[in-house]
Amino acid sequence: MAGEILDNRGRGDAHWHWPTIHPEGRKFGLIAAAAALVTALLAWETVAWPLAFLSVGILAFFRDPERVVPQGENLIVSPADGLVSLIAQVEPPKEMMVDDGSGTRGLTAGPVTRISIFMSVFDVHINRAPIGGTVRRVVYIPGKFMNADLDKASEDNERQHILIERPDGLAIGFTQIAGLVARRIVPFVKPGDLVAAGQRVGLIRFGSRVDVYLPAGTDAKVVLGQTVVAGETVLAETGTQKLIEGISQ
Repeated sequence: MAGEILDNRGRGDAHWHWPTIHPEGRKFGLIAAAAALVTALLAWETVAWPLAFLSVGILAFFRDPERVVPQGENLIVSPADGLVSLIAQVEPPKEMMVDDGSGTRGLTAGPVTRISIFMSVFDVHINRAPIGGTVRRVVYIPGKFMNADLDKASEDNERQHILIERPDGLAIGFTQIAGLVARRIVPFVKPGDLVAAGQRVGLIRFGSRVDVYLPAGTDAKVVLGQTVVAGETVLAETGTQKLIEGISQ
C-alpha cells in the first residue's frame, strides 16, 4: 500500500510534514509550556517569555522525523545524527567482549575502527539500529558527565552498550554516551528483540555521543568532520569474507 514503505527503490508516497515529537519529550515540553502560561497569567513577562521559548526548544529537541533506510544486507548505517568527531583504531569495550553468561557471542578482542558521532543539542537524539538482527546485549554503565566530545568519554562517562547480531552472524556494537548536559539514556530495546536496520532503539537527552565499532578489517565510508544522519548515512559496508572477523568463535 502506498505510504507504508519509503526506500531507495522508489516505493512509497513521500511528502513533507512536520516531524512528530517523541513521547519522552512531550511531558517536558508540556511542563515548560504550563509554567510559561502560569507566569504569563501572573504578568511575570520576564519569566514567561523565556519559558515559552524553552518549551519550543524542548519539543524541537525531541523531534522524531521519519528516515529512509538504504537497502542492502551488507550496509552499516549511522545510529545517530551528528558530526563525525573521531575515527580511531581501538579495542572494543570489554562489556561487549567478555562472556556475560547468556551464551551469546561477543566481539573479538583486537583493534577495530571506532567511529564517534557527536550530537549537539540541535541534532535529532533518537538513535537507530545500524544493522538488522537480534539484540544480544544491552549493558548500562553509570559514570561521569564530561564533555562527550572528549576521547576519554568512551570510558568515563555514563554509557550504554548495545550489541546486535545479523542473521549471517556478523555482530555490530555501538555505545550511547551521555555528555555534559545529558542526564539519562533511554533504551527502547532489550536482549532478544529483533530489530530492522534504521529502527529506533533509544535516545539520549540533551547532547551526547554515539560510538560505533566496525567489524575488524572494515573500512569507514565517512570522514572526520562529516555530518551524518541516523538511519540514512552509510558508515561502512561489509563483505562475506569479513563475517567471521567481527565475532567470537
